[in-house]
Amino acid sequence: MELIDLEEFLREPPSGFKVEVRGSGYRFVRYDPGSFCVFIDECNSTKGKVLFQHSPGRIITVHSLKDYTDLRKRLTSQLIFILVSACELNPALKTKSEKAVEVLQQFIVVINGSNPVVKWEIERGLDQAISSVAGESYAVQMDVEDALQSWADKRGFEIPLEGRRVKPLWQHTHITLRYHSDALFDFPFWFGLSKRKFMLEGELSHVTSKDKQEKTAEEGFLSVSLDPDVQKKQ
Repeated sequence: MELIDLEEFLREPPSGFKVEVRGSGYRFVRYDPGSFCVFIDECNSTKGKVLFQHSPGRIITVHSLKDYTDLRKRLTSQLIFILVSACELNPALKTKSEKAVEVLQQFIVVINGSNPVVKWEIERGLDQAISSVAGESYAVQMDVEDALQSWADKRGFEIPLEGRRVKPLWQHTHITLRYHSDALFDFPFWFGLSKRKFMLEGELSHVTSKDKQEKTAEEGFLSVSLDPDVQKKQ
């Protein structure tokens, strides 16, 4: 997994992405939806709104087995892009609710879904969700919070803020897959009994685009991750 600052991603997009500045000032990000799984809602950067062209957002809804199978295949064969937030918890409020945190910086997590370990974790998480709901509607979250926290702890990662350094609290670290059956009275789903969650573990590194060497490393990761011959050797 890789971690890219949102501002740097927009300033120097990796191979396969193109950022266009539209008349109203927002940035429109183009990419081939057949090559990447991008699950990023419309968001704000320091220069205004950002919209990823084909992204369904972090909540993906499917209504048929075919749609589910197609999505599962993409998740386990492509690069996955998720927008996460590094936040500071308000010490006066003893809760992790949205109102109790301030977003300090946004990052894009890039997950190589074809990596054997990651692929196995995704397939296992989805299989466990399906087997436990017996054909009913269900929702399953795929979360990278543990991987982010583990990386931050090992690296001593902190964000400079007004003369001090903040160890961030990670939020918005998941995507949600919702499968809706045709059942009219799907009580377990509506009462939250068919909601599942699994964590994606894995080593995570911080990639930036500030200089040529780091830019080359980032593009190398993206190109290698998409090379099927290299994937077989991983």
